[in-house]
Amino acid sequence: MLSVTEARERILSVFQTTASETISLIESSGRILAVDIAAANDLPLFNNSAMDGFAIRSVDSSNAAPASPLTLSVVADIPAGSAGAHYDRRTSPAGADAVIPVEHTDFNERSAGQPAPQHVTFTRIVKTGENIRLRGTDLPAGNMVLKKGHFLKPQDLGLLAMLGIANIQVYKKPRIALLSTGDELLKVDEPLTAGKIHDSNSYALAALIESANAEVIYLGIANDTRESVKSLLQKAIAENVDLIVSSAGVSVCAFDFVQDLIESNGSLNFWRVNMRPGKPLAFGEYNGKPFIGLPGNPVSAFVGFEVFVRPVLEKLSGRSDRSKPTVKVRCGEEIESDGRESYLRAKIRNENGIHTATLTGNQGSGNLLSLVQADALLIIPAGVKCVPVGQEVDAILL
Repeated sequence: MLSVTEARERILSVFQTTASETISLIESSGRILAVDIAAANDLPLFNNSAMDGFAIRSVDSSNAAPASPLTLSVVADIPAGSAGAHYDRRTSPAGADAVIPVEHTDFNERSAGQPAPQHVTFTRIVKTGENIRLRGTDLPAGNMVLKKGHFLKPQDLGLLAMLGIANIQVYKKPRIALLSTGDELLKVDEPLTAGKIHDSNSYALAALIESANAEVIYLGIANDTRESVKSLLQKAIAENVDLIVSSAGVSVCAFDFVQDLIESNGSLNFWRVNMRPGKPLAFGEYNGKPFIGLPGNPVSAFVGFEVFVRPVLEKLSGRSDRSKPTVKVRCGEEIESDGRESYLRAKIRNENGIHTATLTGNQGSGNLLSLVQADALLIIPAGVKCVPVGQEVDAILL
């Protein structure tokens, strides 16, 4: 069996980032930048007031005090969006270098449509530069804003809009074909009968694929016949997807045809990995399209996705950082393993600033509830059969 690291490296080596496309800024949340972006102009674009108030020369406030209020003439009313150039420069405060907020004056309330006062009184000294945002102090023109491979968040879109960028170049979303296999599987809305279960993997895996910035092409459930499995695989080829992902059908079983079809219509790179859960994991290509076959047990399929499929989708989509980096946590109980690299479901709690992990009970690969209750997957290295209380291990936060 391959190690997890070698298996992941083999898988990633065959993938390249998708081509780019230009989309509108409003559609770009959650997408991955395909180019570096530098500021074409300063932010702020011009010197401006940080709040509603009165522009003054700070030197004119030097005598203001609670015991000696200062009254100045108001020579202009400049609304947002106006540069104020049309006001008479002979009477406007040339060289204004500060703003005193309205709430610090005797004109601290103003209803809509109410004219500005002719005079305003205040009782404190105003410092030079107070409440003024100077041009370029946030972002000078020419500075790098966002780098290629950046995951676009809502705040990024706001900044790009401030820079006047209406369209953005991003990587195309990877197209992922998804199928489940097994005579025992029923659609979620079909009534259960003896020996049957509802197909849960399709829902969990589809959501995981979408969370990794990829598009799901759902193919359905294949029966345990060669013809049924081949029919869905051929649909994936017709859809021109970037990757085919299946769940179940890759074990050593008389009714598992996936492995045979991959080998007879392409190639199988490997089909077992030294890990728990998820040892039966297949990787190859079917008629020229990369294929990853995940195990059928729900937790095994989930873990297999996080360990192998998510990194593929991050590479395809051009993402420069891992969306789920590992963190260090301290074991709150003794943990036994079987020597395979293990991904164990755990609950994380904060104890005096230290993240402590305890298992969420039964670690059986069919126990999806324990995964729902988990905050993280603890990574127990290969060869380790016992982790003592207090020892640190890596964890993938869920």
